[in-house]
Amino acid sequence: MANRVVITGLGVVAPNGVGITAFTEAIKKGTSGIQHHPELERLQFSCQIAGQPTLSDELISKYLTDLERKNFNSTGILYGVIAGMDAWQDAGLIIANKETPDWDSGTFFGTGTSGIDKFREAIYQVDNFQVRKLGSTAVAQTMASGVSAYLGGKLGLGNQVSSNSSACTTGTESILMAYERIKSGQATKMLAGSTSDSGPYIWGGFDAMKVCTFKHNRDPEKGSRPMSATASGFVPGSGAGALILESLESAVSRGAKIYAEILGGNINSGGQRGSGSMTAPNPVAVQRCIQAAIHQSGISALAIDAVNGHLTATGKDVTEIQNWAIALNRFGDRFPYINSLKSMTGHCLSAAGSIECVASVLQLQQSFIFPSINCEDLHPDIATCINKDKIPNQMAFQNINILAKASFGFGDVNACIIFKKYKNG
Repeated sequence: MANRVVITGLGVVAPNGVGITAFTEAIKKGTSGIQHHPELERLQFSCQIAGQPTLSDELISKYLTDLERKNFNSTGILYGVIAGMDAWQDAGLIIANKETPDWDSGTFFGTGTSGIDKFREAIYQVDNFQVRKLGSTAVAQTMASGVSAYLGGKLGLGNQVSSNSSACTTGTESILMAYERIKSGQATKMLAGSTSDSGPYIWGGFDAMKVCTFKHNRDPEKGSRPMSATASGFVPGSGAGALILESLESAVSRGAKIYAEILGGNINSGGQRGSGSMTAPNPVAVQRCIQAAIHQSGISALAIDAVNGHLTATGKDVTEIQNWAIALNRFGDRFPYINSLKSMTGHCLSAAGSIECVASVLQLQQSFIFPSINCEDLHPDIATCINKDKIPNQMAFQNINILAKASFGFGDVNACIIFKKYKNG
């Protein structure tokens, strides 16, 4: 018999809030974490605004020792360690002793590019004949699995410890991979999440593609405009999100706080066929992914009360809304509530899915729908597809029983997960 899987811990490092308390307050108020970055202006970026978490030395010292911080230069690993360890603590879990790993617990913690600043530093040192000055952690900070390796050691995880990488789908995919491992009985608890480095060496490629906005360099909080008629491209961001997944039996037996239940989900690809490409999703694949997630979860499309969309503030927002409406066969007033966290954080790239899943779970648990800010001028093609009242501009108190969250990434890859409010008994 398959295990039921619940969420018992959350952690987040987001541009508009570090830690669950600050993040929850921010998304309820519609607080933007997007700011102007002088360094992007100096480097002559078209888009000179971004969403980047604010971390103090005092906070960082709570997660990394002085020795670990020596020659450390990987923002993505730092974000992931903070979010992951916070989620572990939030779940009321203890760290395995120094001698014996926790054989029942593991992690899938994904990333796009690990330690790009450390990589740049290392390249200059090698080119300057300073190989011996690289330090002993250069490999750990730059390998793709660096974030999961750091977390595995910090927490003493003895089950599968791995990193996945699927562009903007990474975080949602990591949660579904962890879900399947617990569902099948191969693990009792899994730390799932994803992270993204920050800075110009991550964001520069997107600026070169001309997919980022350049119209709001002097009013950064207005820059990220998902579903808006005046959207002009996405705002890059960074951070990390983390969730503790656990078998229901384990969570109940130890009296854990339960945020929500995962009913199921689906991961697929459009194969870059039809109208799909490296940078654009195949609509047929998106619709199939949503419908398969609903089927796998054992619910009907009518049961979905809210959708937390991918919605990036590009021309693809209209297509995404149309895909949801077709997949659910719900248009106009029948469409569920929908919102986009990117309006407040920007597009956190490989961290987007996990941060947005944290926000999704908080909505379920606390019965609210966070606003999509900067969407007062709803795109007319969206307005003809669904009722504008389904896209709140202010926080709405709303009892949500089932929420769907999807992410779509470069390479024409898709993931959709279905969360359900947990009710004791």
